[in-house]
Amino acid sequence: MGAIDGKDFINRLNQLNNEIWYDGEKIEGLLSEQPAFKGLIQSKAALYDLQHDPKIKDEMTFISPVSGELIGLSYLQPKTKEDLIRRRKMSEHWARYSGGIMGRSPDYLNTVLMSFTSSVSFLKNKDKCFPNNLQSFYELARENDLSFTHTFISPQVNRSHIYFENTDEPIAAKVIDKNEEGIIIKGARLLATQGGLTDEVLVFSVGKFLFNEDEAFAFSIPSNTKGIKFICRDTFIGGQSSFNHPLSSRFEEMDSIVVFDNVLVPWDRVFYYNNAEVAEAFPIQSSFHPFTKHQVLTRQIVKTEFVLGIAQLLIETINISEYQHVQEKMSEIIIGLETMKSLLEKSENNAKLDKWGYMRPEIFPLQVAGNIFPKIYPRFTEIIQLIGASGMITLPTENAFQSIIRNDLDLYLQGATKTAEERVKIFRLAWDLTMSSFGTRQTQYERYFFGDPIRLSSDLYKKYPKNEFVKVVSNFLNLKKEE
Repeated sequence: MGAIDGKDFINRLNQLNNEIWYDGEKIEGLLSEQPAFKGLIQSKAALYDLQHDPKIKDEMTFISPVSGELIGLSYLQPKTKEDLIRRRKMSEHWARYSGGIMGRSPDYLNTVLMSFTSSVSFLKNKDKCFPNNLQSFYELARENDLSFTHTFISPQVNRSHIYFENTDEPIAAKVIDKNEEGIIIKGARLLATQGGLTDEVLVFSVGKFLFNEDEAFAFSIPSNTKGIKFICRDTFIGGQSSFNHPLSSRFEEMDSIVVFDNVLVPWDRVFYYNNAEVAEAFPIQSSFHPFTKHQVLTRQIVKTEFVLGIAQLLIETINISEYQHVQEKMSEIIIGLETMKSLLEKSENNAKLDKWGYMRPEIFPLQVAGNIFPKIYPRFTEIIQLIGASGMITLPTENAFQSIIRNDLDLYLQGATKTAEERVKIFRLAWDLTMSSFGTRQTQYERYFFGDPIRLSSDLYKKYPKNEFVKVVSNFLNLKKEE
């Protein structure tokens, strides 16, 4: 089949008949026409259309080693630095369509699957592991351009270190049985972004499973598999008007709980199960973190550029560029942007072939960026709020500009360099990004994209090579070497 376009994506999604619950009701009819999902689905379709745009098709696709057809570049396993840069440029194209707002554009989870498959040899000869299944599934996804949601997180019943689930009915999804056909999963997983709006559900256990080895598994199954239901949160779409809600009307990525009710996962879709050691080690030793952080940082740079552009438009619209406190605030965004761009470039410049023959970007610059962005992005949104001031609140609607009070609006809401309608459009964009329910979800999303920021800092400290610096200082002081 090769790289799909937007029409292929929508047609395939409408035919799945996934079990999705929204606002207490089961979704019936075409998914692409549901108000809570329509804007996102159309935006994703536009992303897939970019794979066939004559101007950038060569930067979005590559030739399949199996079929000879053009397939999505997000599935490319990089073997050179040039391949790594090709992947980055592909991600930039998709990110720029939404200003980096869509955290789950297709390239993210395609990268997740690609990264695990590039380290598939790790699973060889390990108990209850099926590396051939992972390899075969990657090829299936690559050749058919499958779309994915994923879920790594168990329900937050009790987050203490010593919590051990001991209930009659499973809460966290776990293996409750197996038979000739496959393993049986029962329980729930959280925070499947775009859950129910993709072909597949990719499920990987990450972290420690000291007490609950039956929660240590990895597989992918179609979203319409019997026994799977997706329970959506409330929508953050403010309305269908792209004037009133320029971001949420197009890019609201619904999050959902995934419930597995005695779901049969066929053996050929199981990558590993009931192996706590592998569940803990595979995400760390595989290329998962280097490749996914590389994709995420690429998107976050595009998002920061988008934020900078919005902030500058606000400044020009109300003519406040000469205030030094405004210049200082804008410098904060510029410093953040250039810092992250430098970290991305360093990760690519220092990339090396791993033991399985794939070109990994250097992890430490990516980890540093992953620690920086959750801190600076909330500050960026605050800067936009401060620059916009009361203008972020006095925002009439699209209908108001089409009414008999239009003359009043044109007079009293004009900007120094923009008409009233243009000024309101700019300020509504700033509001939707930073003050609407959609915007505050964006802030929380970036804070916790890769998990607890404190844990991320701790992980960086523990893994960063510090011994050489200690040796320099010890030699400087002529300290005795430890025996």
